[in-house]
Amino acid sequence: MPLLQFDVIQGRSESEMRTLLDAAHRAVLTAFKVPQRDRYQIVHENKAYQMVFEDTGLGLTRSDNLVMVRVFTSPRSDEQKQFFMAELCRELKESCGISGSDVMISFITNSKGDWSFGNGVAQYMTGDL
Repeated sequence: MPLLQFDVIQGRSESEMRTLLDAAHRAVLTAFKVPQRDRYQIVHENKAYQMVFEDTGLGLTRSDNLVMVRVFTSPRSDEQKQFFMAELCRELKESCGISGSDVMISFITNSKGDWSFGNGVAQYMTGDL
């Protein structure tokens, strides 16, 4: 169950954001083989001056299409993470026209016992999931 948190620059329409979120979910389904309804996404819209993303010396060119994605998840293999990163960039390019240089991704790993899906119950720990 990954939770994806997106930071974007203000200005995208509701339709554009839905397309972006749908593309990201397809990448999650493909890379992590989770159930279709295992979908958890949060979007934060920011003013352009509130997002400063340089390139760590890699020579990347950023635009106002910048998308920062934080993936909160139980441990994943390096191969799964790399596959997801590539798949997300492919989906965002194909569906939204977002360049790979405008996509930054960070994984935040936690354990299954760190999640409650509702009712104050740690469903992974109780065996409900």
